[in-house]
Amino acid sequence: MMGDVILRAERVGKVYPGTTALQDVDFSVRRNAVNVLLGENGAGKSTLMKILSGAEQPSTGRLFLDDQPVTLTSVNEAAAQGIGIIFQELNLCPNLSVAENIFLGHPTVRYGVDIDSRGHKAKARALMSRLEHAIEPDTLVEDLRIAQQQIVEIAKALARDVRILIMDEPTSALSATEVEILFRVIGELKAAGVAIVYISHRLEELVRIGDTVTVLRDGRLQATAEMCAVDIPWLITQMVGAMPAAHTTSATRADALPLLSIRDATLRNTHGGYAVDHLSLDVMAGEVVGLYGLLGAGRSELFELLIGAQPEATGVILLDGESLAGQTIGQRIRAGIALVPEDRQRDGLVQCLSVADNVLLASLWRFLSLGRIDVAKQREAVTRTIRDLQIKVSSPDVEVTALSGGNQQKVVIGKALLTCPKLLLLDEPGRGIDVGAKAEVFRTMRQLAQDGLGVMFATSDLKEVMAVADRIVVMAGGRMTGDFPRALATEEKLVAAANQGAAAAAGMIP
Repeated sequence: MMGDVILRAERVGKVYPGTTALQDVDFSVRRNAVNVLLGENGAGKSTLMKILSGAEQPSTGRLFLDDQPVTLTSVNEAAAQGIGIIFQELNLCPNLSVAENIFLGHPTVRYGVDIDSRGHKAKARALMSRLEHAIEPDTLVEDLRIAQQQIVEIAKALARDVRILIMDEPTSALSATEVEILFRVIGELKAAGVAIVYISHRLEELVRIGDTVTVLRDGRLQATAEMCAVDIPWLITQMVGAMPAAHTTSATRADALPLLSIRDATLRNTHGGYAVDHLSLDVMAGEVVGLYGLLGAGRSELFELLIGAQPEATGVILLDGESLAGQTIGQRIRAGIALVPEDRQRDGLVQCLSVADNVLLASLWRFLSLGRIDVAKQREAVTRTIRDLQIKVSSPDVEVTALSGGNQQKVVIGKALLTCPKLLLLDEPGRGIDVGAKAEVFRTMRQLAQDGLGVMFATSDLKEVMAVADRIVVMAGGRMTGDFPRALATEEKLVAAANQGAAAAAGMIP
């Protein structure tokens, strides 16, 4: 049963220079409940959560905690009141260990002078066990993949004694198995009386675990309801005003020629095995290839190999019949390969630069004229990119960190498209993007394929790959374990192929 309201926002507003992020929003958080907050990218969800967690202060309105007015001037002050948050963009120190990150800001101190490092490691190991991950407490965060970093972020929040836990896109980088583990933990917290505020663009999981739902649109309160009384079409209608068109796959052109040829590609991992294990694959011009697999399957490593970020890799890679052997990342970009990386914050954006500067970063050479950069052509290209990808920003000169996560993702995609690629690689392109923005990205992918580009995208989302890809390649343990035309693919076949690597490692199959 849902409890009473523990935290309440009353007519809260937030104004940034040139942008009104929130206007007169009311939001109530109930004990013993999962309070879902939903909206398109740029609707104001993350801004509201930052206000509730003390990371930002409201321009107007008030907060009430236990029916008493409260002012939260910092995240630490909110934590002292029992409010914890898992931010959408990971808030970790890459040069510190897992244990040091988990207890950063609230260390256990012995005798008032000595940090209890051994105790931190023991508690970190227990938290990793609770989340069913064998991540060693001494491991540096910078050595972890994005999904593992997401687990550390969740453990960091669980390490505090919270009454209210805000989760902003906690499953965006997690596999289906990891999502199930997180949902079990959420159930335990809810049963213990913790109030959960949950933000996600995965509507199926919201309907499954949510108790109440509040929908924001363009910074305003759109609707509130109990989750048992609504369905997915209602949620989408409240978010975007109408149901977006269903995804339809684009047919591969009959005269399409092989664009990418990979032969016997290998990349060793740090454990002496293979991150990419003797993989061979062809991608045709005009084809959308979905690369499906679970955490550690080798999808991201394959993309890094193709773009030239793994120079120690071996094998033959041909683009349009030309070998890419020995070429640097810059040379491969000019040859026609573009990568949208999985971790947009670390690998896709320069945080201190504007939207325009980020969009142009990989294609400056295209705007050179007589040794000088043509600023007018640059501005035209940026304006066109913002329009075509529907990036919500008041000005191209706004710092990219002022954008919502989904709009930042569009900036990274726009940067890749400005290089005029022949082959576009997208690593988890739907991560942190709402249903409307995701449809726009997938429509762009299909249009690019119809224009003759080769498109490869990696995802751990079954429904996503089934809806978008013309052909689905499955990876497990660095190997290709399945290659299915869309018409012959089923969820059962894909799941079986994705788990084949683990079975082989256990000696269950040859």
